[in-house]
Amino acid sequence: MPYELQIALRYLMAKRRQVFVSVISLVSTVGVTVGVMALVIALALMTGLQNELRDRILGSSAHVYVWKPSGLTDYRAEVAKMLAVPGVAGAAPALLGKALVTSDRGEGFITVKGIDPELEASVTDIGRAMTAGSLEDLHPATDEDFAGILIGRDLSGTLGAFPGDVISLITPQGTLSPMGLMPRQRRVRIAGNFRLGLFEFDQAYGFVDLETAYRLTGHDAPDHLELRVTDIYNAPAVADAIQEKLGSDYITQDWSDMNQSLYSALWLEKMAMGIGIGLIVMVAALNIVASLVLLVMEKTRDIAILKTMGASARSVMLIFLMQGMIIGVIGTLAGATTGAIVAYLLDRYRVIAIPSDVYQVTYLPFKVLPWDLGVVVVGAVLVCFVATLYPSRQAARLDPAQALRYE
Repeated sequence: MPYELQIALRYLMAKRRQVFVSVISLVSTVGVTVGVMALVIALALMTGLQNELRDRILGSSAHVYVWKPSGLTDYRAEVAKMLAVPGVAGAAPALLGKALVTSDRGEGFITVKGIDPELEASVTDIGRAMTAGSLEDLHPATDEDFAGILIGRDLSGTLGAFPGDVISLITPQGTLSPMGLMPRQRRVRIAGNFRLGLFEFDQAYGFVDLETAYRLTGHDAPDHLELRVTDIYNAPAVADAIQEKLGSDYITQDWSDMNQSLYSALWLEKMAMGIGIGLIVMVAALNIVASLVLLVMEKTRDIAILKTMGASARSVMLIFLMQGMIIGVIGTLAGATTGAIVAYLLDRYRVIAIPSDVYQVTYLPFKVLPWDLGVVVVGAVLVCFVATLYPSRQAARLDPAQALRYE
């Protein structure tokens, strides 16, 4: 063991005359631990929330949207074209419209989405999110039966209507009559409930088959195609490839463009929280400065004796650098480990519950990314290293003659 490290470790151990200095060193270590732990947990919270919202949004909607200004008259042929594009895992048509939904016990405005029940499960998670009924139940059992609609479980509670009940849909696209333009009204049967985990969908979306959507909106073809890709981060490249391969007659937009404002806000909050809590580490680093300055004052005679015995200024500086780095490394590793464990437990047992109608999720998720953890550890160690420079340089500059003059 180098003698510099041996002396640094010895200085860290409490002696009768240096109890106060050792206590400050311990406080500095705890301060670094707490700061790093708080930073790891904060970054895990923002990352978990961002990933959870992303997964729920992408599970409820498509990865890539495709429009064709000339119209999608034969959507099955268009779906086949999309599936031939590398990276596309699923494709389905969609037709969107607005409607007022009413029942005997409630009413509300919803977005009606016309889908092909056989293809929709390849694009969104609606099939796996069903809590009652299925996509196949959208088709009426007989010619006299009402067309089916799938609505969120939250919307069912608002309307007081559940699977098997009949509700009314009123759309703004009207029928011309002697009394003017009359809104279209159609009775539909609740074929099932779903829970996608997003308040926007569970409270304000209804799924019907394309034939019903045509009659409700007055259209005769889907609005656009929705695609699911094998790699969500490759969605922009897939969107560009569609236009390159199929021509400029196709207009595409991927999920990152449509949700750019949300993810930008989440990233900004993550950075702001990281910087704010990172100041705790800097405060702890100031404690390291204070403890080393006090130690240099306490060890003035020892430093002078070391220099008279032949120790170089570099060796003296290295002794105090090592002592500060030991405090920083121990505190950083302890804080990073504790923060990762706490974040895992909070996420594993869903300790912190939040209102879903405000935050879109029912609990606060935590996810520690290796990159975030590495940046925190390296950053904290660097801050602690910078904090040791001043007192170490002061110790290296000490003049042995002046230090021993009155001894």
